[in-house]
Amino acid sequence: QVQLVESGGGLVQPGGSLRLSCVVSGTRFAISTMGWYRQAPGNQRELVASITRGDMANYADSVKGRFTISRDNAKNTVSLQMNSLKPEDTATYYCKVTTINYYIYWGQGTQVTVSS
Repeated sequence: QVQLVESGGGLVQPGGSLRLSCVVSGTRFAISTMGWYRQAPGNQRELVASITRGDMANYADSVKGRFTISRDNAKNTVSLQMNSLKPEDTATYYCKVTTINYYIYWGQGTQVTVSS
């Protein structure tokens, strides 16, 4: 059974930093793309950042220059370093992975709240 376990969310003041991590276990197939999405109340889920197996990263315009995505293929983990956080970054953040044979798996979500 595939499991995605996210950690690192929490409450932080504007301008602060958080680091999210997602550990993937139970996959029979290699992972192709790993990514982070977020969903705020009343909004659709949106891509924050994604990274290919070859470490090519893609970012939403709203987080470019503030967030950095990274992965460790040997450990099946993906991380999201979030700096200079803003109140509008408040959302539930979800880890998503796609295997090389196009199966898609989601994590359960971790809450990030940016507030003074």
